[in-house]
Amino acid sequence: MNDENGYKKLVVWKKSDALAYELYMMTKKFPREELYGITSQLRRAALSVPTNLAEGCGRQGRKELRQFCNVSLGSLAEVEYLLDFSRRLGYLDEAEHDQFQRQRHEVGALLWNLHRSL
Repeated sequence: MNDENGYKKLVVWKKSDALAYELYMMTKKFPREELYGITSQLRRAALSVPTNLAEGCGRQGRKELRQFCNVSLGSLAEVEYLLDFSRRLGYLDEAEHDQFQRQRHEVGALLWNLHRSL
């Protein structure tokens, strides 16, 4: 899938991009002292999912794309933990936490499907 911007055609990329954007915006309300802590970590982990998909699609073959999907899956697991931890700290209310976890779960299912298809 090394055609230019091929990744933008992927539903999993679109949904992971939306999740990263929404998480990025939501973390603006986290305490200022967390800017270099959990805020930064959650943003990086969330952004890693669509960026690794984009990079993998820009590579030469399915094997490389599969490896980048693997990295995205790891980042998504990190997002799951950081969302739970943010909830425990009181930075997310239950409804926000559940909404983001539903999105994360949907992205994860799509990502696993892509990974298995390669």
